[in-house]
Amino acid sequence: MTTGIDYTAGVSTKPPLSSPTRPPLPSTGVRPRPDGTILEARNLTKRYRLGNRDVDALKGVSLKVRRGEFVALMGPSGSGKSTLLQLLGGLDRPTSGEVVLDGEVISRLSDTDATRLRREKTGFVFQFFNLIPLLDVYENVALPFTIAGTDPRRGEAAARIREVLELVDLVGRERNRPDQLSAGEQQRVALARALVMEPAILLADEPTGNLDYATGGEILDELWRSCDELGQTIVLVTHDARAAAHADRVLVVGDGLIRDEIELGRRTDRDARPLIDRLAQLGL
Repeated sequence: MTTGIDYTAGVSTKPPLSSPTRPPLPSTGVRPRPDGTILEARNLTKRYRLGNRDVDALKGVSLKVRRGEFVALMGPSGSGKSTLLQLLGGLDRPTSGEVVLDGEVISRLSDTDATRLRREKTGFVFQFFNLIPLLDVYENVALPFTIAGTDPRRGEAAARIREVLELVDLVGRERNRPDQLSAGEQQRVALARALVMEPAILLADEPTGNLDYATGGEILDELWRSCDELGQTIVLVTHDARAAAHADRVLVVGDGLIRDEIELGRRTDRDARPLIDRLAQLGL
């Protein structure tokens, strides 16, 4: 959920890092979850004033996300999942409770320090692509390096940009502007831009909501690949079981609370039927 267009939302400005070499993973079966908590919410509440009454969007939510894990927050419109994602990413402050990202308590930081942490540690992908129309694909993806004062066409920066362009299948489209791309290609650019600085965590709010079924599936597969192949930690907000089925673990959000937790594991098929069956058992 976005309000207006912020071209630099979630744009990290930390120095580029080399991607670690990882051994090949097995092609089938359920893989164990990574260890080590990178993100934690502690008894989060969020209250809004609506007219002459208070509305509790979150009512005491606690959760942990492990490094390298893919977690989905699933629930209907108005359940509180997007509000929760905004608090986890430091885009908003809780009424009470704490958010800890990679050892730092976001909710206690000044606005300046919270912005610094957000740019260094998080990447964001929204339903709307928020690309800069006058920049081509390469320049949009390179924007975090440009903001940081790093030449994006040399050294590690250029290598990392090439890596994420390959990940999202945009090699050969580098010189195209956003108006020359399909909606799915524009979302791939947004995803590459969010990943290019190797953020500690990627937060995705309904990233397929503006795409058709097939194209949305391709974006979800690319999110999964960034987690599985690059070790990217992801928190995805969605109302769609098909999207949530890409996650290792699904947290079902309703009426401002986490109503259930469903373990799926790291699966190569991402079949939604086990999740749909489990949701049916819960009456959801």
